[in-house]
Amino acid sequence: MTTTPETDLAVAAAGLVKTFGAQRAVATVDLEVRRGEVFGVLGPNGAGKTTMLKMLATLLPIDGGEASIFGVDVRRQPHMVRQLVGVTGQYASVDENLTGRENLWLFGRLLGLSSSRASATAGELLERFGLSDAADKRISAFSGGMRRRLDLAASLISRPPLIFLDEPTTGLDPRTRGQMWDTIRDLVRDGSTVLLTTQYLDEADQLADRVAVIDRGRKVAEGTPDELKTSVGSSTLQLRMSQPVDTEHAAVVVRRVLSEEPVLTPEAGGLNVALVDANHAAEVLIALRQSGLSIASATVQKPTLDEVFMAITGHGAEDESTDLTLEVPA
Repeated sequence: MTTTPETDLAVAAAGLVKTFGAQRAVATVDLEVRRGEVFGVLGPNGAGKTTMLKMLATLLPIDGGEASIFGVDVRRQPHMVRQLVGVTGQYASVDENLTGRENLWLFGRLLGLSSSRASATAGELLERFGLSDAADKRISAFSGGMRRRLDLAASLISRPPLIFLDEPTTGLDPRTRGQMWDTIRDLVRDGSTVLLTTQYLDEADQLADRVAVIDRGRKVAEGTPDELKTSVGSSTLQLRMSQPVDTEHAAVVVRRVLSEEPVLTPEAGGLNVALVDANHAAEVLIALRQSGLSIASATVQKPTLDEVFMAITGHGAEDESTDLTLEVPA
């Protein structure tokens, strides 16, 4: 594994800015990622997540602010930074016409390994990622999950201490997503630091020690998943009305009883109510009954990251930004 300078921070960024013409993709973002953690960057498509990651990985120039990787300045020492990071992007970077083994061997040779060492490393990684049986198949015959695992394996050939994962499970089925999550946890147990971008709230909740919420190029919140959930209330009352048309009326009752603005889910005939005290749920239920409104179901549970995102930004985490071009500059 590459030797890293002695510092507790794997990533330190202050005031990061990136513009494309008149569009500001990243606007004065500060970020600190501690050594040995999984740090999640959560936001919808077009929020600026990938653009920020590309700046940190030296794939895009930084227009404003400063950043360092294990204390190494990204602007002034990009070649040294590239020795410290592995990057897995949203789309597989492997060659469709080569086998899995040939792809990894080729990446190893490009990174300066001898032919024999590249072959040995390819074999080790194929076994580690459960791809040994498919090692000699062409990539064109791989499933989406196998491609993602091979792409991640390729980013680990140089054994970098910091791994950037850009939406690593996009398009994968639930079973394969779970396998990828297990792989990421294994990497951290082996001593890696992971910076993960995602638009999936459950992914951030499952994997991240800390989360930064990015919206329209700005960091709007940061904390552990539990801290972010607590910021919108100690618990949530989830209601589904027997008649979806009663949802708006139920919201009026909630506002009157708690002076809180519920989150409506009209397609499900329901609403979510943030509660400072779980005991307030009884007050809402009594008031709804007195108003003659019929409830199909009612549950009280901890807030979700989806509710956090909605409370902070006013829209869901999977809503697309109005500027979809910001994530894809080359």
